[in-house]
Amino acid sequence: MYPLLRSFLFTQDAEWSHDFTIKSLKKLQGGPLECLFRQHVPAKPVNLFGIDFKNPVGLAAGLDKNGECIDAFAAMGFGFIEVGTVTPRPQPGNDKPRIFRLPEAHAIINRMGFNNKGVDYLVEQVKKSRYDGVLGINIGKNKDTPNEDGKNDYLTCLEKVYPHASYITVNISSPNTPGLRNLQYGEALDELLGAIKEKQALLNQQHGAYKPVLVKIAPDMDDNEVAQVANSLIQNEIDGVIATNTTLARDKVKHLQHGDEMGGLSGMPVRTQSTHVVSELKKLLDGKMPIVGVGGINSSESANEKIKSGADLLQVYTGFIYRGPNLIKEIVQGLE
Repeated sequence: MYPLLRSFLFTQDAEWSHDFTIKSLKKLQGGPLECLFRQHVPAKPVNLFGIDFKNPVGLAAGLDKNGECIDAFAAMGFGFIEVGTVTPRPQPGNDKPRIFRLPEAHAIINRMGFNNKGVDYLVEQVKKSRYDGVLGINIGKNKDTPNEDGKNDYLTCLEKVYPHASYITVNISSPNTPGLRNLQYGEALDELLGAIKEKQALLNQQHGAYKPVLVKIAPDMDDNEVAQVANSLIQNEIDGVIATNTTLARDKVKHLQHGDEMGGLSGMPVRTQSTHVVSELKKLLDGKMPIVGVGGINSSESANEKIKSGADLLQVYTGFIYRGPNLIKEIVQGLE
């Protein structure tokens, strides 16, 4: 059924289609029409971070920014779901248009800019959900918060989402918040991660539950920069890393319509970059923390490529938009 729905959605503006889908899923989840997208995905359990995952295929952050459709995505058979990115205060994001499809490349360019309804709204949505699986909550900083004060935004979000998340992802790699990626390097990264780990320890004591903290990084780094980031993750005892976010590179799409739009490019064109970062992290981290591979996964073949390169878990986003829920089942069944 999804190919028919996609053929309609792809005739419409990309952001309208996204909003229409989220609103529809929100209405349908938990009701009799949930059968339209509910599917049985075979169990392929994985235990990482001390957490049991039903299968290693997750939904990447960005699709359900406000946590409004958790039960719907659970019905599709995801092994885990990550919502967000969420910021302390609601913000509208960047000016429209800000999402562009590149169908020839099975890709999307977005410059959304952390548009969301704020952390308090997201927490309320999570409380309403009936989902009892693994839920990640992805946190960021508000656009108008200076980088030197950015850690306070992350700490605010961490404290509010901690009781409701299975794990928390620190997003320092979106290309659509000015200066955000500067937090990936050197003293700025160590200061941020140190503060987050200190807060995590306090929240662990307060709630009597340890919630792993993961860091999501960009694909646009050379091997030396990846090594520096890996060293910071190890030194600060971060629990895991998500590789990678969207790319600023355009060499594979610049000849296509919308190929020169500003923003982060996702989908098939980022597959090679993302997989390279995963393989570098595998060598550098030497088993010290799990790696979540994301970027260009749209088939069992590309999923297995990520696993062989060093990923312990997978996340899909753009491939899911192009392929629909069947992609989840295909990947799980095809894992080697």
